[in-house]
Amino acid sequence: MEMVPSEENQLVPKEIENAAEEPRVLCIVQDTTNAKTVNERLTLNLPASTTLSKLFEDVAHKASYVNGTFDLAWGKSGDMGSLDPSSEMSLTESGFEPGKRNFLQLTDKDGEQPQIASDESGTAGSSGLDDSSQERFIGPLPRDGAVGCSSDYSSPSYSYSSILNKSDTGYVGLVNQAMTCYLNSLLQTLFMTPEFRNALYNWEFEESEEDPVTSIPYQLQRLFLLLQTSKKRAIETTDVTRSFGWDSSEAWQQHDVQELCRVMFDALEQKWKQTEQADLINQLYQGKLKDYVRCLECGYESWRIDTYLDIPLVIRPFGASQAYGSVEEALQAFVQPETLDGANQYFCERCKKKCDARKGLRFLHFPYLLTLQLKRFDFDYSTMHRIKLNDRMSFPEELDMGPFIDVEDEKSPQTESCTDSGAENEGSCHSDQMSNDFSADDGVDEGICLDSASSTERVLKPKSSLTFELFSVMVHSGSAAGGHYYACIKSFSDGQWYSFNDQHVSKITQEDIRKTYGGSSGSRGYYSSAFASSTNAYMLIYRLKDPSRNAKYLDCDDFPEHIKHLVQREKESEEQEKRQREIERNTCKIKLFCMHPVKMMAMMENKLDVHKDKTLREATEMAYKLMELDGVVPLDCCRLVKYDEFHEYLERSYEGEDDTPMGLLLGGVKSSYMFDLLLETRRPEQVFQPYKPGEVMVKVHVVDLKTHTITPPVSIRAYLNQSITEFKQLIAQATELSAETMRVVLERCYNDLRLLYVPNKTLKAEGFFRSNKVFVESSESPDHQVTFTDSLLWKLLDRHGNTIRLFVSLPVQSPGTNRTICQKVGGDTEECSEGSKGNRNSVEAILEESTEKLKNLSLQQQQGSSTSDSQKSSDTSDFEHIESPSPSQEPDSSSVSAVVAVDNRELENRIRAASGGSGGGAYSDPETQFPGEERSDSEVNNDRSTSSVDSDILSSSHSSDTLCNADSGPIQLANGLDSHSITSSRRSKANEGKKETWDTAEEDSGTDSEYDENGKSKTESYYLYFRAEPYAQEDGSGEGGQKCVLVNVDKRITLSAFKQNLEPFVGVTSTQFKVFRVYANNQEFESVRLNETLSSFSDDNKITIRLGRALKKGEYRVKVYQLLVNDAEPCKFLVDTVFAKGMTVKQSKEELMPQLKDQCKLDLNIHKFRLRKKTWKNPGTVFLDYHVYEEDINISSNWEVFLEVLDGPEKMKSMSQLAVLTRRWTPAQMKLEPFQEVVLESSSVEELKEKLSEISGIPLENLEFAKGRGTFPCDISVLEIHQDLDWNPKVSTLNVWPLYICDDGAVVFYRDSTEEPMEQSEDERNELMKKESSRLLKTGHRVSYSPRKEKALKIYLDGGPVKDPGQD
Repeated sequence: MEMVPSEENQLVPKEIENAAEEPRVLCIVQDTTNAKTVNERLTLNLPASTTLSKLFEDVAHKASYVNGTFDLAWGKSGDMGSLDPSSEMSLTESGFEPGKRNFLQLTDKDGEQPQIASDESGTAGSSGLDDSSQERFIGPLPRDGAVGCSSDYSSPSYSYSSILNKSDTGYVGLVNQAMTCYLNSLLQTLFMTPEFRNALYNWEFEESEEDPVTSIPYQLQRLFLLLQTSKKRAIETTDVTRSFGWDSSEAWQQHDVQELCRVMFDALEQKWKQTEQADLINQLYQGKLKDYVRCLECGYESWRIDTYLDIPLVIRPFGASQAYGSVEEALQAFVQPETLDGANQYFCERCKKKCDARKGLRFLHFPYLLTLQLKRFDFDYSTMHRIKLNDRMSFPEELDMGPFIDVEDEKSPQTESCTDSGAENEGSCHSDQMSNDFSADDGVDEGICLDSASSTERVLKPKSSLTFELFSVMVHSGSAAGGHYYACIKSFSDGQWYSFNDQHVSKITQEDIRKTYGGSSGSRGYYSSAFASSTNAYMLIYRLKDPSRNAKYLDCDDFPEHIKHLVQREKESEEQEKRQREIERNTCKIKLFCMHPVKMMAMMENKLDVHKDKTLREATEMAYKLMELDGVVPLDCCRLVKYDEFHEYLERSYEGEDDTPMGLLLGGVKSSYMFDLLLETRRPEQVFQPYKPGEVMVKVHVVDLKTHTITPPVSIRAYLNQSITEFKQLIAQATELSAETMRVVLERCYNDLRLLYVPNKTLKAEGFFRSNKVFVESSESPDHQVTFTDSLLWKLLDRHGNTIRLFVSLPVQSPGTNRTICQKVGGDTEECSEGSKGNRNSVEAILEESTEKLKNLSLQQQQGSSTSDSQKSSDTSDFEHIESPSPSQEPDSSSVSAVVAVDNRELENRIRAASGGSGGGAYSDPETQFPGEERSDSEVNNDRSTSSVDSDILSSSHSSDTLCNADSGPIQLANGLDSHSITSSRRSKANEGKKETWDTAEEDSGTDSEYDENGKSKTESYYLYFRAEPYAQEDGSGEGGQKCVLVNVDKRITLSAFKQNLEPFVGVTSTQFKVFRVYANNQEFESVRLNETLSSFSDDNKITIRLGRALKKGEYRVKVYQLLVNDAEPCKFLVDTVFAKGMTVKQSKEELMPQLKDQCKLDLNIHKFRLRKKTWKNPGTVFLDYHVYEEDINISSNWEVFLEVLDGPEKMKSMSQLAVLTRRWTPAQMKLEPFQEVVLESSSVEELKEKLSEISGIPLENLEFAKGRGTFPCDISVLEIHQDLDWNPKVSTLNVWPLYICDDGAVVFYRDSTEEPMEQSEDERNELMKKESSRLLKTGHRVSYSPRKEKALKIYLDGGPVKDPGQD
């Protein structure tokens, strides 16, 4: 327990007298240092007073580790904060919770595994691994020994039964950045190659010549040194990849390890130019072969000499069902010559005619390090997918290459050197197997000897010297779509094989190597292993057995001087990192808050990082600087207190503990804390109030019934065991109000007010918690005698809880608008132009007059009311001050509401008269479209086809917040609330005696109307709070003189009443403007449900008012798009219009035609265009002329339809017909024809085929069809359509699986089955691929020709790629 000083000298004891009653702490420890123990748990049940140092001793004893060689960290947090092994703090002081499970993780200390205690040999031995008894396998091999397990490589929980401790293997792993396993495998192989490692160490980096960050050899050198000398289990490769010029995105790209090997060797050769290592890659890895063609008639041979870095071996010959069984067999096939005869005859230079010939390859020279690539990845031309061949191919530990060397002289009398390709033969079967770029110096022997022997000695080697020993197997586990690489490498120091699987290094045996041969059961077809996932060898590296050349690894003592200096620098860097980690482990990181006294009194947030040994005084000074209070508040006027941000609760202060370490105050170093800190400030003349544990915080708002205002909160602290009487005395001291007449109302949660009237009841019994909000009122008003729910106090609090602030942008009326109005009325442009100005002035005068009238009316009401409004207070964002709608007062009686309603109607009539005269004005007919109607950005955007959902715009469904019901009689805000319960829910009270407005005809029709059945305007039956004032936008976003008003309104007001209240500000009646809600992305949606409330709105929401006729009952706003089936963009926005319930499709077309002609210049014949359903961009059901909206066609708010122009009269006559969009695919031309519509009388497949045969001329028996995929127009690459679609489904009707063609607008492709795809060269295919990519990207469709899009593997010698600014 914690010592808690207080002014009353009350202390909480730190120890419990009775030890038997001391609580205990349950610790569950997971050992993560060893793969074998990672699933085991150590359980300790310790007394709460146990110190941290004792906890470490107990864990060390139970885990059989040497204390001090491991760390303990919290196990249930993301930050993994470590515990201090030397701390004498108790477990409870360190954050452990008695009675609960406390999860810890036992981790490596400074990257080193824990040392096993020598006196616990038995236990330690049991945790180790016995090679003779443990099952061994490497990486993710199948656990049962079977081949072809496709899930092992991706399993999240490998079971490495043979992973040994790092000290046992002596090798360091490499961390996988994301998908860099291929890189790790190659780096470990190069590191375990003595000749490469030693040569790399002998190279010296000149810092003056190159930046070390971009130097690939230098970063490889550093990496190899760390692999050899580091004590960590695994090290990072980020410095190496950074020298490649790669960014973090490259870590998520998986590449081929053989490709990486070639690219890396090229980069090293470039970096090593003009150095001793310039020819290192060629010396170690380059071999030489002869590519020849020999005439079988005269013996003349044409040849060239090529070099290679690796030999690609075919797993299975093309078209064959059997694979080569071994590497030797594949090598024999590699050098097996091919006979050129028949059409493939060779033109012999000596015979001067085409002759039969023999073409093949001969090895002339093998490199010192022989690399064999097993070509397991192939391409299936029938499916156009990459596949992996998992067939078994064995490889020997020692490989004799003697049988494969060419023992003939390079230039015999029967041969002649050829300086070009030797044989001009398109049928070569071996040259395309070579994976490297051949040397340009043809005809020259470039075989390289690794010693100083003469050229005669190095041309040919005796067969006895061509024995190679296997030392590296790079394994791929997975499929052609992706997988995992790791390496099996033999150490030349002890001959032991190891598995290097990213950060895991383990011993393996020859049996494990044999498991990488691959294999499959039974006879299989050529492509039968497509997409199969398995684990098998991919690259093999052999070293020539030659004792005179075979090198050993350089020992640390034999390092060159520059390497020794580099080792020292790395050790110092590692020590610095260790010290930094130690500091991090002892740093408390906690959220810090401060109510800044200058910056708008806003709560500022920051993060305080303080060492656990820093005192509270030092931490306060750090927080003072962090919150930039220097020069604003003196340091001695600040203090740190314990704070709960969520509840806004000050938990305790720290009096007299200025010299106490922060680690002790905060309960130790943790990854996260259950509390925060607040930097509290005061004025110099003030005194800090002590905050004691156990107190609760109460925010007190004072309510003034005379001025109808609610003050900002005053914070006081109380105890839960205080009575209501004592609590009132406490409030009276803080607010100087009378406790005798005080009423206290607790807001327990939103919409829940509770009057605290029982004097002896405690705060705890009333439901007080850590942080509370109360409203108090103390006056001699008769309002005390009224039932709480009928009182003025309840009304004010009710209004306070439901008032929101909205920003409303008003429309700008251009002079052209009024001119248009006058033209309609009088037809004289000039006279009406002048008159419009006067009309506008007249409207403004009427608005001003009406405003004054409202003020006078309110003033009269104020004089006759006992609860008058006499004070105007400023607005605040959280509405602490609630004002009346006018500067004078808020009307409180129903008579005032009625007068206001009458005045609104009078205002409407006067505006109509002023604008256009009686009888013919623009406003006289509510059905007249407002001339200056605007469209929102979302409406004019052709690409935005999303229908807005009204329930998302206003409050939805059976809203109990709805107070504005036009059908109910005029009632006061609190009328009908006759409950005498002291506790009242505003939501439930507001709805008593009222019927729901949801199930009305208006709702059934999808929208509400401002008119009743008699066509009269509906008005609000009672008054809800509404106050508006001009507002200047701070961001200057108001363009063209656009005006804005700030509206404070009761959110229970209906949209209809809200619009009527806005009439004086908009300048037109509510029927002539529309309300759009603006969302965060500036997207606007129209609000049309007039009977719904604003309860879905919240503070600071934005609203845009646009001119235009509002909808009447049964009307729907409709967006009309043109369907252009054969255009690149098939969906084009045309107009906004209105459809009504009961209207026929023909009537809607008739109304559309003049609008289309006027706005879109489309002069259409009513019989040559149709309307049809639109779902996103997909065309659907064709609407026939006799269809009736809401009866035959379901319609909704903000509906969208397609308009399709026809070439001739409408073919669709009945709902039983089916209109299908068809498109012919012509493989011989690699071309898709334009769309043609086919109208079917039934869903018969036979009828569809007959129609397609009729329009295309394809014989019925040769016609095949397939359904299109995706969004209209179902675009697909011409490179994929022939094999990717499901052609000729075996169904008899269209409305069953897999077609499901049940509605108009489905896309069907068809073709002639006898037509073969056009033959293309590789260049033509690539060119077509580019065209298709460009075409499909423009239409927004993905090009999926290759199922796996790989980023090209590049190593940048200049430090990084040069990005094209034009690229996305």
